[in-house]
Amino acid sequence: MKARVFVTLKPGVLDPQGAAIGAALGGMGFDGVAGIRQGKVFDIELDAPDETTARESLDAMCRRLLANTVIEDYSIEIA
Repeated sequence: MKARVFVTLKPGVLDPQGAAIGAALGGMGFDGVAGIRQGKVFDIELDAPDETTARESLDAMCRRLLANTVIEDYSIEIA
């Protein structure tokens, strides 16, 4: 089973990397960029008997390692 996990900073959490990317784009002549928030994407292949089991396993992975749930949110897509 294939899954994609998106990890993003929670609203209100400062994002210096996103700000640096936005400034760099402005310096390269890309006008009109109002804001950028950076994040992470994980493509994961796993053996699971069904989608429910896969989602439970992925949720545990996110809570324990892939996301810092104090400052980050995550979402899971299963293909």
